Formats: sequence, C-alpha cells, structure tokens
Amino acid sequence: MIAMVAMVLLISGCTLAPIYKRPDSPVKGPFAAGGMPKPHETAAEKTDEKAAAAVPFKEFFVHPKLQATVDQAVKNNRDLRVAALNMERAQALYRIQRSALVPKLNANGSQTVQGLPDSLSPSGEASVSRRYDLNVGVSAYELDFFGRVQSLKAKALEQYLATEQARSTAGLTIAAETAGVWLTLAADKERLKLAKETLTTQDETYTMISRRAAAGASSELDLRQAQTRVEAARLDVVTYSAKVIQDENALDLIVGTSVPADLKPGDLTQVEKESETLKPISSGLDSAVLLSRPDVLAYESQLKAAYANIGAARAAFFPRITLTGTFGTASAELDQLFKGGPAWSFIPQITIPIFDAGNNRANLDAANIDRDIAVANYEKAIQTAFREVSDTLAQKARIDEQLKAQKALLDATAEAHRLSDIRYKGGIDSYLSVLDAQRSLYSAQQSRIDLRLFKLTNQVTLYKALGGGTSGS
Repeated sequence: MIAMVAMVLLISGCTLAPIYKRPDSPVKGPFAAGGMPKPHETAAEKTDEKAAAAVPFKEFFVHPKLQATVDQAVKNNRDLRVAALNMERAQALYRIQRSALVPKLNANGSQTVQGLPDSLSPSGEASVSRRYDLNVGVSAYELDFFGRVQSLKAKALEQYLATEQARSTAGLTIAAETAGVWLTLAADKERLKLAKETLTTQDETYTMISRRAAAGASSELDLRQAQTRVEAARLDVVTYSAKVIQDENALDLIVGTSVPADLKPGDLTQVEKESETLKPISSGLDSAVLLSRPDVLAYESQLKAAYANIGAARAAFFPRITLTGTFGTASAELDQLFKGGPAWSFIPQITIPIFDAGNNRANLDAANIDRDIAVANYEKAIQTAFREVSDTLAQKARIDEQLKAQKALLDATAEAHRLSDIRYKGGIDSYLSVLDAQRSLYSAQQSRIDLRLFKLTNQVTLYKALGGGTSGS
C-alpha cells in the first residue's frame, strides 16, 4: 500500500494536455474614445482617482442611502444567490474529481453461506458451509500514467474558477443595476416634483386668464390654450406618479426585499445636496486592464478547462491500468475470524484500446473544437468589454459640456418665458407666445434632469465596464 501511494505521488504531475498560452488580445492600445486626460487636466487633478477594479462597492457608492441599498442587494438578490450556489456546486464537483487521484481505502465485512446437495458434496452428504471475511482494500484504482485523471481534475478546477468569476460578474452587475434603479427613482421623483410645480403654475395662470376673459381682456382662445397646459401638466403628474411606484417596485425586486423608506432617495436635487453620490474613478489608458474583468477571466478559465480536456482525450488512446487489492482475515467460524491467518488478494488490470470505431479520435476532435470555440468566446468577451468601455467614455467625454450648455439654455428659456409673460400681460403679444415659452421652459427643465441622471448612470456604467471592485478588499 505504501508503495502504491508513493507511485501515485510520482505520476500525479504527468499530463498530455497542451501547454496553455493566453491568446493575443484582439484589441490593443488605448481605448477608442475618452481615455486620455482633457487638455486642461493635469496629473495632480487625477491623483484622487483610483482604478475601478481597486475600488470596492462601499467605496464607490458614496451616498450612505445608496451604499446601504447596494449592500442589501448584494446580500439578498436571488440571481446572485443562485450564482453563489453554482460556485459551491462547481467547487464540490472539483473536490470529487480531485479525489480520484488518491486511492480510496474501504473496509468490508461479509458472510458467505453455501449449501451443497449430496451429489456435489465431497463427503457424499448434503452440507452447509459458512465463511466470514473482513478485509481492507482498494478497488479499481487507476494508475494515472498518462494524466487522464489529472487532466480531468484540472478541467474541474478551471470550471470552478469560471463559476467564481461568474459570481463576481453577477455581484458587479447587481450592484450597478441597483444603483441605476435607485438613481432613476430619484430622477423620476424630481420629474414628478417638476410636474406638480408646473401644474400649480398653470392652474394659477388659467385662473388669471379666466378673470381676464371675464373682463374682456383675454379671448376664449387664450382661455382654452391655458386649459390645455393645465391638463397636460395634470397628465404628467399622473404619469410620473406611476413611474415612481414602478421604480420602487423594481428596486424591491432587484434588492430581493422591501427597501426601507429611509433608504429610498428623495428627488435628484435632494440626493445631490445630501452627499457626494459616486466616487471618481480612473478609466486608465490601456485596454489591457480589461483582461482582469471577471467575465473575461471566466472565459479564460473555460479556455483553460478546454485545454485540460484535450489532455484527457489524448490519454484515452493509451492503456489504462487499474489496481484492486485487499488484505484481511477469513474464517469458517465467526468467533475464529481474528484467530485465523491473513487473507489477501491483488488484482492488477490493464485495458488497451484496440478498436473503438473511431470513438477516441472523435472525442479528441471534439475537444480540439471546444478549445477553438473557447478561444473565440474569450476574444469576443475582450472585444465586447472594449466596446462597452469605449462607448461609455465617448459619452462621458462631453457630458460636462452638455450640462453647461443645457444650463445656459435653461436660463435663456426661463428669461424668454418671463419676458413673454410680461408682454402678454401688457397686451403687446398674444398668449400663443407665452404658451410656446412655457413649453420650451418645461422641456429644458426635463432635459436638464435627464442629463444629470445620465452623468451619474454613465459613471456607474463605466465602473461596471472596467470590472469595478473585483480586486478591492
């Protein structure tokens, strides 16, 4: 038995799997857009920015309510729970496969009772014989000379590591989606607030025009136009009230439990006043950072598993040697079981493939094709990651300029509305000019909310695209 274990240790490192070489990245160099600092931005201004992968969730989501909501989602989300269970299952399968490298020692006890008729009994008389056995031994242990079992173990290990990375990907996705829904809820609350304020203003305007119409200072057309703005504002209040409820339901679903009221956001302006919302992160300059993204690492583990599977398929062409051995004691009487001499057996067996109708060759061809598929999936994962980061950076590059321009537009539109209202009340212009100014102002206010939300969600998307938090503590 000691010799067998020593042999196991000597041959356990052998494998016929091809040497793994990471495929060349299909994308190289800097990101397609936005990766370089702005001309006016100095290195000192970027010193507070860390690589996304090194920034944990709790550090990136700065706002206390958002941070606590994301934390609940990571703990309670059902999809993430399934991903964790899949990882545990893969780990158990790996341990099962790893155990095949070591002989399994079993103890067996048995009783054999045999009855013989007189025609077969050596004594010419019918007899009953009994035998009691107790032994310890190894059953059908494969000597892994050609690395078949070792390759299968390596495959199982890489599949486990792939599920571990899949869990990291799921956690990052859940965190980003939770933040997106939370921020959307804040934006819709601000849109609802704006709609209610607009409804109040339109109601006051309608009342004023009603009085002017009664006095003959305004036409029936002015009155009906004012009424259309009241009803349009009322419709927006109803619409955004429903959207807020839908956002809250979506937040409860992704978090996996009812989110307490004290963790739900107020309107977007209130959120921005309460605290910094998100921590600035650096996108880096080179696309090589994408090789550490958890989904890319998962595809690489699947590729390594395919390499190991080729080793197992190659080993099938060679002889398989298995050992079965037992050592114990046997006796015709139970009370004499430990008094008799030793009983042992040793049964080595070799199986040499001669003709299998092309089964082994087909298995090897399939393993090579699986490897090529895994390479393609790995390269596609890198290309997808590169596009996600480049698209997000392209959107980020001009968002501040868009916000500045939108603020200027909003100020100009508000002033235009103020002047048109004065001119209408002074009898210089018709109410149609006021109506047009009101619509422009409301549209500009809505667009500014959209841009503020987009800036925040863009930062969350970039954090996710760069594999945020995967190397943080």
